[in-house]
Amino acid sequence: MKKEDLSLIKRYSIVEYLERKGIRPVRKTSTYVMYRSPLREETHPSLKVDTEKNLWIDYAEGKGGSIIDLCIRLEGCTLSEAICRLEQNTPDDGTYSSCNGFAPNNTQLVMAVNGARRLIEISDTLPPHFQEYLTKVRCINLEKAMPFLKCISYEVRGKRYQAIGFANLSGGYELRDDKTFKGTIAPKDITPIFTDRAEPVCIFEGFMDFLSFLSMKEEFTNHCLVMNSVSNVARTIRYLNDRHLTNIRAFLDNDEAGRRVVQDFIKAGFHVEDMNIHYQDFKDLNDFHVSRVREQQKRKAQEQTHISITGQNKKSKQVKLKMK
Repeated sequence: MKKEDLSLIKRYSIVEYLERKGIRPVRKTSTYVMYRSPLREETHPSLKVDTEKNLWIDYAEGKGGSIIDLCIRLEGCTLSEAICRLEQNTPDDGTYSSCNGFAPNNTQLVMAVNGARRLIEISDTLPPHFQEYLTKVRCINLEKAMPFLKCISYEVRGKRYQAIGFANLSGGYELRDDKTFKGTIAPKDITPIFTDRAEPVCIFEGFMDFLSFLSMKEEFTNHCLVMNSVSNVARTIRYLNDRHLTNIRAFLDNDEAGRRVVQDFIKAGFHVEDMNIHYQDFKDLNDFHVSRVREQQKRKAQEQTHISITGQNKKSKQVKLKMK
């Protein structure tokens, strides 16, 4: 790897990296951020990130370093694996010429600059490992989800990757693989869905939450909008105002960022139903959905076991009666 490429990876914000992994800070100042270490269970924060130098230190262990060192520790991977994973997550420094329309189907060869992701191909067919991830890990109904998903092939610094793609309003894609990678093919934007349907508008933070709700419902009757990031709250408010939509059902994450967005909607004058009251013991809607599906599967397995045992007992009694 070129020295300048490694330098670019090390400039990737540790705070953003932790944010993408769902790790939230306990305290922020103008020069550093404190976290409860994700490397262990603890009540007092011991992990410090110097936001000026983009370095971290774990005071409990007396160890620290760059984002690469943190990735190795946090994800239990080798140096080369950490570099490969962080390459995929490094924020885009450039954009590509977006495709016309909301969800482009055609193959596009579009250029990116300064190490950004270069879109190679868009396919309607997801490889088996992505399908298995969605159905087995995320408990998504694939039949309902597939109209909204693509397989995105892209390139970063000469290396090719694939990811599940979810189109946004500006022709960009939200990306997700079957491991830990989350990213974007620029430009980043919101994704309105079922726009001809009724209020209230169902607002989702990410597309996996939208697909979870889609999987849970027999019928979908509401106008929907996927923010694709809490950073898109201003765009969401502008979209709703432009269409005179005033009623919202917010299916956001159970964290400070999600609560802040709900307050932003309320301050902007919307009537908001905060739906996370229905999954307040879970990280987000998908986490709740997975838990429900697992519980249903567990009950079904117990019922089948009970039926099997009952059947065996009946056969055993019949054999005994015959012997008598």
